[in-house]
Amino acid sequence: MPDTSLTNSKIVAEYREKTPKSAALAKRANEVFPSGITHDTRKISPYGVYIDRAQGSRKWDVDGNEYVDYRGGHGAMILGHNAPEIVKLTQKQLTLGTHFGAAHELEVRWGELVQELIPSAERVRFVSSGSEAVLMAVRLARAASGRNKIVRFLGHFHGWHDHMAFGVTDHFDGTPTPGVLDSVAESVLLAPANDIDETRRIIESDDDIAAVIIEPTGGGFGQLPTTREFLGELRAITKKQNIILIFDEVVSGFRVSRNGIQGTWNIMPDITTLAKIVAGGLPGGAVCGRKDIMDHLDYAAMADKGLDKVPHQGTFNANPLSAVAGIATLEIIRDTDVCERAGAQADKVRGMLNQMFEDEGVAWAAYGMFGAFYLFTNPENTPTKPTAFDPLTIHPLVLKKSSPFMNKLSLALLVNGVDVGGKPAGKMSSVHTDEDLKHTVEAMRKAIHMLREDGDL
Repeated sequence: MPDTSLTNSKIVAEYREKTPKSAALAKRANEVFPSGITHDTRKISPYGVYIDRAQGSRKWDVDGNEYVDYRGGHGAMILGHNAPEIVKLTQKQLTLGTHFGAAHELEVRWGELVQELIPSAERVRFVSSGSEAVLMAVRLARAASGRNKIVRFLGHFHGWHDHMAFGVTDHFDGTPTPGVLDSVAESVLLAPANDIDETRRIIESDDDIAAVIIEPTGGGFGQLPTTREFLGELRAITKKQNIILIFDEVVSGFRVSRNGIQGTWNIMPDITTLAKIVAGGLPGGAVCGRKDIMDHLDYAAMADKGLDKVPHQGTFNANPLSAVAGIATLEIIRDTDVCERAGAQADKVRGMLNQMFEDEGVAWAAYGMFGAFYLFTNPENTPTKPTAFDPLTIHPLVLKKSSPFMNKLSLALLVNGVDVGGKPAGKMSSVHTDEDLKHTVEAMRKAIHMLREDGDL
C-alpha cells in the first residue's frame, strides 16, 4: 500500500517526475516480489530507484539520474564500484570457472589472508553471507560450551535467522517475530546496549549462557555506538564466566582497519564473523576464531575426542569467483591506506554536515565513527548543538527511530543526487572525493529547504 501521507508532497511529486522508469519497474516488481523488494532495507515509499550501473563513488539509475552512493553495496564496496583490480581478476576467473565442486588454491590463499589480518583467527571457515556466518558462530559456541543460551544487545543486527530476528527494530521485549519458535526466543537474552551493570547481572544470573554476541562498534556499525571501555569490560566478564564472546565484524571487519575493531582496540573475541568486504563485493562470508572452538568442524579433532562434529555444507562456500575478489581486496587493504582514507572522508563529511546544520538552524546532527556517518533528525526535539552532539547521551532506540519524515528526507536527497538509504546513513569508500562530500552537503541543504516547503520543518 502506498503511504498516503506523501500524496500532497512536492518532494514526492518531483521524485516521481525524475524516476518514471523506476516507477514502471516497481510496478512490475510488485507482481513478483512481496512488497516489490528483495531486501527489507530497500523499502521506501512510493518506490525505490532502480540502478543501471555504478562506477567509483557514483551510480546511475534507469532514468539516467546520477547519485553519490553511500549505500556501498550495504557496506561491501570499500574500494568503490568496479575497482579496476577486482574487475580484471574476476573477469579472468570467469573464463577459468566459477564453481569446481572441489577444493582449489584460491580458497587456501583467501583463508591465509583472513588469518593474517584478523588477530583472533586461528582457524577459518567460509560461508556465503553474514547471516550464515553468525548462524555457524552460534552453533559452534553451543557445541563448544555445552550450554544453550545466547546474550544479544538491543538494536544490534546479526542477520535474519531465527535467533536474531527480534529485538533489532521491534519486539524489544524479546517476543519472537512471526515464524520464530517461542522456544528459540526463550533461549535468547536481550541486554540493553552500553549498560554494563545490567549486562553483568544478566550474564552472572544464568549458568546456561553459551555465548554473548555483539556488534563491537555498536548496533548498525555505530548507529547505536558503543565504547572501547564497554567492550573491554564485556570481554572481562565473559572470560571470567567462561562464556564465548562473538564479535560480529560483518561490517566493521576490514573497514575500521585492516585488522578489524579487535585489532584497533586490542580486544580479542573467541569467534569473529565476517562478510561484505571479506569477499570483495561478491557473495561470501567467514567465521573464524580459536582453534579449540573451530575444531568442532574438524573430523579428526572430534574423532579423537569421541564427539560428533558440527556438520556444515554450503554450495557456494569459498567459490572461486568470490575468493579471487576477496583475495585482491584484502591484499589492497593490507598494503594501502584504504581504511584510513575512507575514515578520514567520513570524519570530514560529518563535520561539514554539522556546520551546515548549525548554519541552517536545524537541530540535527551527523555522527558516527570510522568509515560511516549517521543522521540524527531529532524526533523528540532534544536540545541539540550539531557540532557538539554526543550520541551516547541519547537513548539508543531513539537513534534507530524511523518515520514517514525519514522516508521523505531520503526521497529529497535522491532528488538532489545522493543515496543514503532509509536510515539515513552512509558507508564511505576509499574513492569518495572532496567534490562528492561538497555535493552531499549541498544536497542535504536543498533537502532541508524542500522539507520546509512541504511543512515538515
